[in-house]
Amino acid sequence: MVGVGRTIDWTDGAVVIVDQCALPAEHRLLRLETVTELIGAIQRLAVRGAPALGAAGALGVALAARAHDGDAGAVRADAERLATARPTAVNLRWGVERALAKLPGGTEAVLAEALTLLDEDVRVNREASGHAARLLLDRCERRPLRLLTHCNTGRLAAVDWGTALGVVRHLHAARQLEYVLADETRPLLQGARLTAWELAQEKIPYRLLPDSAAAAAMARGLVDAVVVGADRIAANGDTANKIGTYAVALAAARHGLPFVVVAPSSTVDGELPDGGAIVLEQRAPEEVTHVAGTLVAPEGAEAFNPAFDVTPVDLITAVVTEHGVVAGSAR
Repeated sequence: MVGVGRTIDWTDGAVVIVDQCALPAEHRLLRLETVTELIGAIQRLAVRGAPALGAAGALGVALAARAHDGDAGAVRADAERLATARPTAVNLRWGVERALAKLPGGTEAVLAEALTLLDEDVRVNREASGHAARLLLDRCERRPLRLLTHCNTGRLAAVDWGTALGVVRHLHAARQLEYVLADETRPLLQGARLTAWELAQEKIPYRLLPDSAAAAAMARGLVDAVVVGADRIAANGDTANKIGTYAVALAAARHGLPFVVVAPSSTVDGELPDGGAIVLEQRAPEEVTHVAGTLVAPEGAEAFNPAFDVTPVDLITAVVTEHGVVAGSAR
């Protein structure tokens, strides 16, 4: 795979990320030396995906601790700016708070905790996706499996391994995967630009489809199960994920297909009773009215552009973390 390595890491006093805005045309690394630069990268989605945002949060606190050595107030102010850069993914604040808790021990203690978090992310996502792969093999009779995914949930959405695409990797290695149907994921095309790129790099068979074709693919018998990631999971198992996930879950339920959510336990927000309390980020209308900078709608057209939607737990077969199945309807 081109550019094998971590999506986000710490190198010589800076956060280094794969610039996901440049893919698939270019595999480019960005070196971010300040919290402000990191926040900008998060908001323009150069780094994205719940697990990767957790890592970004922790590493951002390490940047702040180095920039304001001895000034805990300034570090905490930068940490709060970072934690609120995107409101839906709970992992971002989780990563910030985990690293910030080490601030009394000094700058190096903060960095050590952030680097530990990065290593843990790879491990827990391998474990979570392994549990989910075994669950699908238990529930689906057909072999090899044909999976449908939405958005990007692979290496690019995490430190390295990924969540729902981690399931794909497990099954492909076990020769239990026929192909992946990857939703293009409007309006920013994370499926087309990122998931398809990852699958192509690893020579995993796939086909790209418009989001609106997912239900038709299920109706034609082309899908055995759906696997997706999550950006926040409420205490009852309701799940926020990339916009369009709810529609895919409805279609899967109509066709009696397993719908499995894979995420690290850091994505579970036990303080929220259900999905109705999840804050859903609203993004700029230009993401809908323009494509690659070109206006494709009438001048002045307004847009409804939520970045995420909420899938109720009764549509979810299983929510799987590194601890196994933690919620779901088991339908």
